[in-house]
Amino acid sequence: MGYRTWTLRAGSDLYPIFAIFALLAWLPTPSYAGSFPDGQWIDLSHDFADDTLYWPTADKFAKSTVFEGETDKGYFYSAYNVAGAEHGGTHVDAPVHFARDHISVDKIPVEQLIGPGIVIRVADQVGQKSKANRNYLITIEDIQRWENQHGKIAQGSIVLFDTGSAQFWPDAEKYMGTAERGEAAVAKLSFPGLSPEAAVFLAEKRRIKAVGLDTPSIDYGASKLFKTHRELFKRNIPALENVANLKRLPEKGFTLIALPMKIRGGSGGPTRVVAFIPAR
Repeated sequence: MGYRTWTLRAGSDLYPIFAIFALLAWLPTPSYAGSFPDGQWIDLSHDFADDTLYWPTADKFAKSTVFEGETDKGYFYSAYNVAGAEHGGTHVDAPVHFARDHISVDKIPVEQLIGPGIVIRVADQVGQKSKANRNYLITIEDIQRWENQHGKIAQGSIVLFDTGSAQFWPDAEKYMGTAERGEAAVAKLSFPGLSPEAAVFLAEKRRIKAVGLDTPSIDYGASKLFKTHRELFKRNIPALENVANLKRLPEKGFTLIALPMKIRGGSGGPTRVVAFIPAR
């Protein structure tokens, strides 16, 4: 969600830099170079391209070529300009997106977007209770059902919800409820989201770091007041949206890393989200 746009000039390949920083944070000191654990890295991000999905009123991703080919000196060179809204594709919403004077995306503490992750699967509930449309609201009961199986959510967790929506990416009509663009299309959106009551429960009763899901918004598609955004963000809990590949994760026992583009004063930004699953 949102309307601010970002623009990268030629050669500004920020995503690899952020990924390197993330990996460096996890690497051991030289004296323990052989102790980094074995495991599997899972990319939870959609790539950015012409078919990347955005809010109907937001500027879509655009990439133009500055140069691509052989130079007059005989070597290959490529560089591009890219532009688009902050809130599209896999991205993070910063608290300032819906909470005046709260933290912007560049001020989110790095440690708040790195931590133990869990996945709560609600695809069955979405299918059973939203046959006419996909506007299912994830409830406290959905969270407690997970806890009955896996134990109480630990303080400092990053909670992800698998609604089954990622299977529809990048089909806008199936994923978002409409492929139309513009203000009138907003009323036609339909997709699952987190209920405000569940958001407050996670923030206050479980003291989580962040929350995310595989839909365009942490609020459900038909929301008019965006109460879930407001409840989370006034408590400085950021939200990850359009997360991919959640079906490849276990319900618990992995580490999540979600580092957004560091846009000064931004209300959100494109984010490379990855998970590390240690070898058993």
